[in-house]
Amino acid sequence: MNGFAHCLSLVLAALVLHVPLARIAALASDAPVPALSMPTKESPSPLNLRLDRPLSRPEELALAPLDRFKECEHCPAMIVVPGGSFTMGASADESGSTADERPQHQVTIRSFAVGRFPVSRGEWDACIIGKGCSFRAFDTSNRRSEPVTDIEWSEAREYVEWLSRATGRPYRMLSESEREYVARAGTKTAFWWGDSFPIDRGRERQVAGPSPPLPTMFDFGPSLPNPWGIYEVHGPVYDWVEDCWHDTYKGAPADGSAWIEGDCSRHVLRGGSVSRAVQTRRAAARIWFGSSNRMHYMSIRVARTLQP
Repeated sequence: MNGFAHCLSLVLAALVLHVPLARIAALASDAPVPALSMPTKESPSPLNLRLDRPLSRPEELALAPLDRFKECEHCPAMIVVPGGSFTMGASADESGSTADERPQHQVTIRSFAVGRFPVSRGEWDACIIGKGCSFRAFDTSNRRSEPVTDIEWSEAREYVEWLSRATGRPYRMLSESEREYVARAGTKTAFWWGDSFPIDRGRERQVAGPSPPLPTMFDFGPSLPNPWGIYEVHGPVYDWVEDCWHDTYKGAPADGSAWIEGDCSRHVLRGGSVSRAVQTRRAAARIWFGSSNRMHYMSIRVARTLQP
């Protein structure tokens, strides 16, 4: 198939299936593995293990950074995040930064796996069918590949607990430091592509507002993945993370773990929404809501602990 025909086929698939073009292109670029032979450390990377079953211990130990896998038919597509250290937070001279993003501090992250996308409506429905999730997401568009939204923190927690039971593997919520680490993907700018956001200037000062019409709610920001192959880290939704809210980073963990001490009636969200200011979508930006709040931009992106 020539290049024009290939592009046309992707557009037609997106229109017929009501699936965002970025996701169709991402899936089309993930060529299936010809055979399920046991991967080794010498295997070309990244691997793409479309197993639709839990990884065996040898398969898990053989994973390398940026390898991809999927452990059940309705499980999120995962990618292996390299371990490393980074500077968390933002300096006072970063445009739009706030005092709660300081002091900047070094955090060391152990390698783990993260969802390439926020959890989709279709993936959430599998949890409902499996009796693990009680909340039925609002959905008038029938676009099952779009992020699930309107969920509370406790419901996000229910999803990862169900996913762990369903696969027998340690799925969990991201910690706040892990979420910033994967958003940055080794970069040091406000957004992974640079310091400015490609958005209409008229929206730049918008802080909050009514839910946008569903057909355009997810038409947001660059459709390309960041340098680690992770999509939608600056929106269109915010991901609940495990951490309780703290007004500053004084005393924050430096090992990538979640900060779950103090007042946990409020929890942190990271990401972005078309109904909030551009500054709140930066890699270092953080917002909080009460654990029982439900908003149209609240979602979840899963993490999975890997064997050392």
